[in-house]
Amino acid sequence: MSSIEDEHVTIEMHDPSDEFVECWQAAGSHIGRLAKGPLHSWLKADLGPPFLEHLSFRLGNQLFFVRLEDVEGKLDVPGSRKGLKMISGECNGYPCLMPMQCNAGIWTPNVTGWGLIDLRNNKPIEPLALISDVLIEMTDWELQDFAVQVVQDHLKELGKEMMSSHGNPGINPSLWFVGEKGPEWVVVRAARYPTMEAPPPENWDHISSGCSGLEKKGHFASVSVASVDDAFDPNVPPTALWRGHAMTVRFKGLSPPPRP
Repeated sequence: MSSIEDEHVTIEMHDPSDEFVECWQAAGSHIGRLAKGPLHSWLKADLGPPFLEHLSFRLGNQLFFVRLEDVEGKLDVPGSRKGLKMISGECNGYPCLMPMQCNAGIWTPNVTGWGLIDLRNNKPIEPLALISDVLIEMTDWELQDFAVQVVQDHLKELGKEMMSSHGNPGINPSLWFVGEKGPEWVVVRAARYPTMEAPPPENWDHISSGCSGLEKKGHFASVSVASVDDAFDPNVPPTALWRGHAMTVRFKGLSPPPRP
C-alpha cells in the first residue's frame, strides 16, 4: 500500500478487498434505483484509487459524496471520514455516510430511503428533495475533476488502461495510465474561459523527480472550459460555469513535458 499526502489528509492507494467490492456494487445499484431512472451523472463510479469517497454523483445542482461503512465494523473499508469531509467541502457538496449491513451474503443499506446520512449532523439525506433552481458556480475542485475526466476519456478512446486518478488540484500528477513501456503519468490543469491555455506547473522538475522511481515519462494536459451560453466576445464578461449547465471544452491532447 502506498499513499499520497498533502497538508490536509493522507490518501490511501491500496486495492479494495473482494468483500468491499460486493458491498460497493450493492450500494451503487441501490442509489441508481432511487435516482428514478438511469443515473448518468456519476462523478466517481469505479474502484480506482485514491479513495476520498467511494461513490459520488450529481443530481440537478447538487453534488453527493458517499462513504460506505460496515455497521458491524468487520469490513476493510478504504479511505476515511476525513477524506470525505475534505472533498465534499472543497466541491461544495454533501458528505454522505452510507451504513451497510450484510445478511446471508447480501449487502443492503442499514438506513431506509436512500440509505444516506449527512456526516455533519447525522441526519438522513434525500438527494431529490435537495435539488433547486439556485445557480451554483463550479468550484476549482469541480472544474479540475471535470478536466481530469476529459483527459481520462481521451486516453480510454486511445485504448489506454487507467491506473488511478483524482481531482485534487493541489496534488500532482493527476492520473496514471499504462503506456507502451509501463506506467505513465499526466499533470492536468484546468482553465476557465477566457483563458485558452492553462500553464504547466512551475515545479515540473520536482514533480518529475518524485515520479522517477516508477516511470520518468510524464505528460501535460491543458483543459479550457467555457459555458455554452458565453458570448465569446472580449468586450463581454465571461459567463460563469454553473453546475449542471452545458459546457464547451478546448483540449488538444497530451503535451510533452515543458522545457526547463
